[in-house]
Amino acid sequence: MSSVPADSAAAPEPLVRIQGLRKWFPARGGDTVRAVDGVSFDVHAGETVALVGESGCGKSTTARCMLRLEDVTEGRILFRDRDITALARRRFRPLRREIQMVFQDPQASLNPSMTIRQTLREPLKLHQVVPADEIDDRLAELMRLVQLDPGFLDRRPDQLSGGQKQRVGIARAIATRPGLVILDEPTSALDMSLRAALLELLTDLQRELQVTYVFITHDLSTVRHIADRVVVMYRGKVMESGPVDAVLDEPRHPYTQALIAAIPIPEPGRERRRTPVRGETAAALGGVDGCPFQDRCPHVMQACSDGEIPFFRAGRSDAACLLHEGDGRERGPS
Repeated sequence: MSSVPADSAAAPEPLVRIQGLRKWFPARGGDTVRAVDGVSFDVHAGETVALVGESGCGKSTTARCMLRLEDVTEGRILFRDRDITALARRRFRPLRREIQMVFQDPQASLNPSMTIRQTLREPLKLHQVVPADEIDDRLAELMRLVQLDPGFLDRRPDQLSGGQKQRVGIARAIATRPGLVILDEPTSALDMSLRAALLELLTDLQRELQVTYVFITHDLSTVRHIADRVVVMYRGKVMESGPVDAVLDEPRHPYTQALIAAIPIPEPGRERRRTPVRGETAAALGGVDGCPFQDRCPHVMQACSDGEIPFFRAGRSDAACLLHEGDGRERGPS
């Protein structure tokens, strides 16, 4: 279901539209891991949408499906109103110029035997981004954009710091002038000072290049600094979505409330009100009838296990929670 209200018919189509996305994997004993189980959300040009949740919630698998690194079990992914899930890999290859990714571990994502010049030259040549006689100028421009000295082009990854490697990863992602960059936990391997600098760089690049981000993280403390909207996932499903300040300041789903309550407050003596949550996250084996959070939720009701939970407008967010059934009309996730 589209998240655009009926009275917004004149609004531009989203750059990316995820509709009922499912990605299931076979497991031992004949079980099925429902890594992504019916996820829907839109991404509009020029914005940053953060996919958040605990490890194993399905956010990285969603990203890999968007990049066609995983085949989709069910559902559709539309990019510029074109269904890319239906494309053969050969026909999708030209679109890789438009959809790029920055990986979590910069050390693992860079070839240790290649210089930075060789690493960045590769996508330029593959996608014929600029004429051959302009490649060196483009390489120098990429280094400027990610605030690295052009002299680093002739170094290898082991001669760079972790933060510098991640900047090279960002340079490689923007080399082809993509419309969409997916960032999979790009700051998790960096210390706090480097995280802040990298988030500022990403914000500057978005403003200068007019690029769209999908930012994947389990660290909600970084989301406010980078995202426009937030999609909260749990056990392969979307629990809540909405503007970043609405979701972080007034969370509506009990799972979102528990996530935010777990964020440390950087003020000695001040404590955050905790939301009691039972048990631990279980593997998404075989699926769940109703809300996937019902076995841990402090507000669970009998109806929570009676089938798929729809989304309801709750404040400025959309929450898949029956607590908000009377708050507003049923709708799709933002």
